[in-house]
Amino acid sequence: MEITSTIKYIGVHDDDIDLFEGQYRVPNGISYNSYVVTDEKIAIIDTADARKKDEWWQSLLLALDGRTPDYLVILHMEPDHSSLVAEVMERFPSLKVVTSAIALRMLPQFFDGIDFSGCTIAVKEGDTLSLGGRELAFVAAPMVHWPEVMVCYDSKEHVLFSADAFGTFGGINDYESWNDEARRYYLNICGKYGQQVQALLKKAAALQIDMICPLHGPVLKHDLARYISLYDTWSSYTPECEGVFVAYASIYGGTAAAALYVAEELRAAGADVIISDLCRCDMSQALADAFRMGRMVVAASSYDAGLFPPMHDFLYHLKIKNFQNRRVAILENGSWAPTAGKVMRAMLDEMKSIDVVDPVVTIKSRMKESDKAAIKEMVSELLR
Repeated sequence: MEITSTIKYIGVHDDDIDLFEGQYRVPNGISYNSYVVTDEKIAIIDTADARKKDEWWQSLLLALDGRTPDYLVILHMEPDHSSLVAEVMERFPSLKVVTSAIALRMLPQFFDGIDFSGCTIAVKEGDTLSLGGRELAFVAAPMVHWPEVMVCYDSKEHVLFSADAFGTFGGINDYESWNDEARRYYLNICGKYGQQVQALLKKAAALQIDMICPLHGPVLKHDLARYISLYDTWSSYTPECEGVFVAYASIYGGTAAAALYVAEELRAAGADVIISDLCRCDMSQALADAFRMGRMVVAASSYDAGLFPPMHDFLYHLKIKNFQNRRVAILENGSWAPTAGKVMRAMLDEMKSIDVVDPVVTIKSRMKESDKAAIKEMVSELLR
């Protein structure tokens, strides 16, 4: 596929995979994007996952049209992008591998027994690679989302090869679902590293960017300000909207009924509400919804003198992805000695800038009419 007259897309779509990185559901698959930049010299930018190596090789050889590539640029060493490095080097022995110093140290970890001496070029922030009529300028992007990551910029055609930044689950043409799938991808994969993403956005602001070529999902050619604005929102931990995410984990349905009542009261008060059953939902989607909204209600049963595991797992995921700057209300359920609220409060207190609404609402086994006044008060305080 032609991106421009000199940049060709040679990525492949993997619709056979069920879990990306062993944990994220991808019902629409995922693309492993790779590019060939053709000038007086030719650069391949990243490879693909070995799962799809036959398709990738077919696309590469078609794009090369008999020419020999001069460089293989590795922006990111994660195996879904670098698995075919050794094969490329074997097929094209005169080729030079161009990547960061950290990536060069990683290469032997993935390719045991391969001699990389004499065939690599280490680049750092500010370095350029001349292809003849154009240069690729390298920009360090550490922890977006591994430490070795770089992005590169084609100053002739104003194209940013953005590595995992601006990537999505799904395919190369999935523009309609970009917001939702890019949000789910970013917050689960890069969410912890908002500060580092903010640093990259500041560097990118100094460049004229007409196109963004990520390593997953669609190539972005239009309305770039919208995509960049969303990345700024996500990486600064700013809510996209002031709605409420209601997340519940219920054993026998009592907590679920109370959570549904909370959602009704919130909607009656004019709030936008997303509600999720943590026992059944896609955890990556629940996390993305929590980051999307400015407020959250967590409702869970007590369990083994602690917290029902689906809620514990959800709050753990929020913590490791740096969840912050949100207002949260707590509803707990317990038949004899409620403990869920205490555990949820402790976990939320470990997160940054979380405003927990007081008091915690406690129900005993099933919500009673007498519990509704406390729930209404909690809703009012949450929306205050």
